[in-house]
Amino acid sequence: MAPFQRQLRVCDSYLALEELLSELKKVSKTHFLHSLAVVLFLTAFGACTSAPTINTSAPTINTKGTVSESDQRLARAFDQRESNLQVEGTGTVTRLLSDDNEGSRHQRFIVELKTGQTLLISHNIDLAPRINSLEVGDEVSFFGEYEWNAKGGTIHWTHRDPNRQHTAGWIKHEGRVYQ
Repeated sequence: MAPFQRQLRVCDSYLALEELLSELKKVSKTHFLHSLAVVLFLTAFGACTSAPTINTSAPTINTKGTVSESDQRLARAFDQRESNLQVEGTGTVTRLLSDDNEGSRHQRFIVELKTGQTLLISHNIDLAPRINSLEVGDEVSFFGEYEWNAKGGTIHWTHRDPNRQHTAGWIKHEGRVYQ
């Protein structure tokens, strides 16, 4: 493979610059200088300046079969950085967090959807009952408002609105509705 072809492949696959220099040291001085000139040219004109794109969205395929429509909707909301969406879904509790006691008190826990996307559930325990029996590994269903964040999103409004201005939400756990 000619040195300049190797450089283009490096740019296309975003290999580390150290790896490129290591490869270039193996060729003759003339080829090295030619290769270095090509790399500098490509870098100067933006061919290799962008970082690799990392897909942080939830995968659309899982090992448990088809992905539910609600999981797909939550994945789209995450990908498109949407917020203020009334959503319904089901996930497995992966982590129990301490309560948020600033302002209205909220029971907090993380759920993972079948797609792998994680959500923080922030359940207002001043307006709805606490889920005392909740444990890691439990399955919960939820209906609430989705807010985008870089970690997958937050679900809140999982309770009735005492002012009746917002759609009532809920959490279902072990056959009981918490609202």
